[in-house]
Amino acid sequence: MEFHPKDLPVSKTYDLKDEKDASNAVADMVKLGFKNRKDGFRILMPKETKLAKRIGYVVTTGVTHGLRQVSEERDIRYWTYHHDGDHYAIVLISNSVLAELGF
Repeated sequence: MEFHPKDLPVSKTYDLKDEKDASNAVADMVKLGFKNRKDGFRILMPKETKLAKRIGYVVTTGVTHGLRQVSEERDIRYWTYHHDGDHYAIVLISNSVLAELGF
């Protein structure tokens, strides 16, 4: 089934400006968790390539590391895409939820 990451259900969207915002978003996502959810999270980043790469790295590695620290499932899928003219976006969702939704 073909889909675009923007079509996935998200419970919260984070509009990040720098790496500090990314660290705060990671802490919040780990606190909320991915287990027993029917949706994921969306990260919006500025369309400045170097900054977006740094934010994306902080988010993806931070979520994996944070979930390991709290002994939660780390089977998370993510996609990076052009959200609009001003933002790149990352959507993170549990792989089991993705399967349940039929994507």
